[in-house]
Amino acid sequence: MKTYSEVFDVVPSDLDDLNHVNNIRYVEWIQDISKKHWMHVTSEETQESMVWVVRNHNITYHKSAVLGHTILMNTYIKSNKGPISIRIVEIKNKATDELLVKAVTEWCLLDAKTFRPKRVPEEIEALFMD
Repeated sequence: MKTYSEVFDVVPSDLDDLNHVNNIRYVEWIQDISKKHWMHVTSEETQESMVWVVRNHNITYHKSAVLGHTILMNTYIKSNKGPISIRIVEIKNKATDELLVKAVTEWCLLDAKTFRPKRVPEEIEALFMD
């Protein structure tokens, strides 16, 4: 597996009424890092010919992040089968390495013109997996 990572600080707009990172923000982070990984690894031509849509998010919240925490996010592709790609996103407290949130997301690859499911091509698989 080839991992893509990002580090950033929790800011006031990330917080909910309990002064913890809002659950919706975690979902946004999961989707954002997934897209950034795709954009970082693939060519513009590939990005124009294929798109991904979420089929299922399974998110487990272990601990809360709060203002001032530095977040370390890692993502990688666990497996592919047909048009479905299983992506893992781990969100950790960078200072303590504690796992805050783990997401397992099923993404479905679509042809960008027809929006029909498309088998993950071997050349795409090779970009994301060892």
